[in-house]
Amino acid sequence: MANSIERMIADTFMEMAQGLETGSFGKRPKVALTGMGSEHGEENSMAAAIEAAKDGIDVYYIGTLEAEGVTTVKVANDEEGHDKMEEMLKNGEVDAAVTMHFPFPIGVSTVGRCVTPATAKEMFIANTTGTSSTDRIEGMIKNAIYGIIAAKACGKKNPTVGILNVDGARQTEKALKKLQENGYPIEFAESGRADGGCVMRGNDVLQASPDIMVTDSLTGNIMVKMLSSFTTGGSFEATGFGYGPGIGEGYEQLVMIVSRASGAPVIANAIRYAAQLVRGKVFEVAKEEFAAVKKAGLKEILDEHKASQKPAAAEEEVKEPPKEIVTAQIPGIEVMDLEDAVKVLWKLGIYAESGMGCTGPIIRVSDANLAKAEEELKKSGYIN
Repeated sequence: MANSIERMIADTFMEMAQGLETGSFGKRPKVALTGMGSEHGEENSMAAAIEAAKDGIDVYYIGTLEAEGVTTVKVANDEEGHDKMEEMLKNGEVDAAVTMHFPFPIGVSTVGRCVTPATAKEMFIANTTGTSSTDRIEGMIKNAIYGIIAAKACGKKNPTVGILNVDGARQTEKALKKLQENGYPIEFAESGRADGGCVMRGNDVLQASPDIMVTDSLTGNIMVKMLSSFTTGGSFEATGFGYGPGIGEGYEQLVMIVSRASGAPVIANAIRYAAQLVRGKVFEVAKEEFAAVKKAGLKEILDEHKASQKPAAAEEEVKEPPKEIVTAQIPGIEVMDLEDAVKVLWKLGIYAESGMGCTGPIIRVSDANLAKAEEELKKSGYIN
């Protein structure tokens, strides 16, 4: 009994001493890093480990190199390193791991984090690797939730959410706004462009208009690569925090992804990102957010989306009304719904044409029919 009390007192004083030295108090997060496999050599990975260890993090370097301030776990090759990393996570020897590739299950994907060039502001990219769902829209809806979890665990109490203007953006917006109407507290960002809205354009990516940029994981992956290496020609990722942690409902293994092209600054930031998530109790945050979205009807919203994807038994033939001069534009329609929306208006005798404006898909109608057309498209669920 006396020994355990003495050990506890010793640990407490050690934590206090380390806190005074590093400015970070409390239990030190333990983060493993697999150092082999980088296109820039093991020295690049070890340099990252040394830098991150200065910030009150116990870094376990899995590889062949050794350095003061870092614990080396010796392995012969990359494959053995990954096996050792998974073993350490499973046994609770480390709280998190940073690695260059990992087979996440379907339903789990990673929330990246970058520094944007226009404002040097941080932005979470939801998501960048893995697959939240095999359905594109469902995946983007879940990506928004995963992004909120990561941002809140990193200390952002009310992160703003923007949706990148890619296929599925408008349907994702509708679903997220339904969650908001049902009581889930999403704070939407406003585009920096004059027409505003929560659907983001390229300018918003560079300016970090939202705290969280929602997109599909393939687009997100490209965004991280470009934002992290646009000054280096692409072969060396120099800024940002990498591709982030795998997040999914019921998934409680904190694995962070970096690239083989990631430089030491990015890998060091990925370790720091992992430590923030550990200190921010990311899995507790995840449980709270998943409970909140379920209460707001996430399952019903996803079921409604799936039902809308089923093909109709027979497509009704709609006759095109007499042509008119169309000078008014109606934006905000999902590109995949564009032709169906036009036919809804034709059926009512309103002449309409589909087109592509500078902010995405549009429907063009006459000025006289604009108000009625917008009203009908809202009723039919094509625009908000």
